[in-house]
Amino acid sequence: MRHRIAGKKLGRSPAHRRALLRNLVTELLEHEAVRTTDAKAKELKRWGDRLITLGKAGTLHARRRAAGLVQRASVVRKLFAELGPRYAARTGGYTRVVKLGMRTGDAASISLVELVDRRGAGADEAGRKKKAPRRKAAQGAAKGEGTSRRRAAAG
Repeated sequence: MRHRIAGKKLGRSPAHRRALLRNLVTELLEHEAVRTTDAKAKELKRWGDRLITLGKAGTLHARRRAAGLVQRASVVRKLFAELGPRYAARTGGYTRVVKLGMRTGDAASISLVELVDRRGAGADEAGRKKKAPRRKAAQGAAKGEGTSRRRAAAG
């Protein structure tokens, strides 16, 4: 039994799991939104909230702890210059997990992890690409025709 053991194993070795979460949290802080599976998203939320709390502290010790986890120095600068002051009034809950549905390839459940007050917020904007209108429907609407040429010819 795993009583009082925090975190999920995610089917990886400890080194692989740590590398995966370091990459994900770096991308989350850089782009302010990341699409991933549900299990990874829940674990990423914990890591992201902790790093933003370090960014709010703003001390040298907090900066060194963040630099030990985050992959790029530019993201560490962003964490302390932009994200820390942005969430100074908030006491927690800096990230949210929005479930997007199933992935087409393997039917894994996909979630969007995003910062709460991010610029250009919206699940459609960062989570999924918007589909272009179908070609025949767009042409028919432009000509004022119905949905099907057969129905128009028969009627």
